[in-house]
Amino acid sequence: MRNYNYYLFLISLLLTSTITNAQTIKDPDEFLIPKGIDSLPKIFLLGTFHFEYPNLDANKVDKSKQIDILSEQKQKELQKLLDYVALFKPTKICIEAPERWKAMDKYRKYKKGEKELGRDEIQQIAFRLLDRFKLDTLYAVDASTIADDLTETKDSLVIRPYIDEIFKDYTFKANPNYKKWVEYETEMNTKIALFDYFKYFNSQKRFLRDYGYYLLGDFKNGKYNGADALATYWYDRNLRIFRNIQRLTTSPKDRILVLFGAGHISVLDQLLKCSPEYDYIKFDALKNKKIN
Repeated sequence: MRNYNYYLFLISLLLTSTITNAQTIKDPDEFLIPKGIDSLPKIFLLGTFHFEYPNLDANKVDKSKQIDILSEQKQKELQKLLDYVALFKPTKICIEAPERWKAMDKYRKYKKGEKELGRDEIQQIAFRLLDRFKLDTLYAVDASTIADDLTETKDSLVIRPYIDEIFKDYTFKANPNYKKWVEYETEMNTKIALFDYFKYFNSQKRFLRDYGYYLLGDFKNGKYNGADALATYWYDRNLRIFRNIQRLTTSPKDRILVLFGAGHISVLDQLLKCSPEYDYIKFDALKNKKIN
């Protein structure tokens, strides 16, 4: 009996000590988001395929698998997508284009009736949303890379051989399993409605696996060549794009729509998940409309 009471005493002492020393760990956002801020700039990513199929990316789309975005059926389907994205009520729209593309010159010519809407997603989506929300600017936030910059510096004769060595075995060919996946996606795009395809294309699971694509194939070249090539070219480009978005963010009331090829979006998605500066609105979140 004495031993039984002794063990009860020890258990009671242990529980008392645990309760007494219990601490609630604060949410990191209590430190990272300044007090007094009642809202953060909202940002919405819209990953897309390239409507005009320039076939400049690693994965090419055969003409037989290309959809005609200007067809009557696809224009109807596009309207549903536009109506859905409009629920975000953007105040700023970012596009995958360099400043030299002169997006606003093209837009003004369209508005004057000097040219019809082009086939690309910038004109089909961004121009129409610019109209709908009576905005005056499209923000061209695409960027070059540090690999590009280094080959053009005054010391490029020294640096260029080093850059060439990094990229010497880079083929930009997809891993076989990813190739099958991309071929399947391309086929499905010809069989389902545009909105349904965009819903899938902008799902978190797809972003995750699309991001994983960059960690296979050429990433395994040499000891570090593949990793360095990814860092100095593709990853650096997307970090610079993100920096451009930061630079145009000027108010906690900003609602920033980012329209880019899905390969970029999978990286930007990772960056935004970690950023304490934005309220990141996911594609599916628009359906509940509770984003005001």
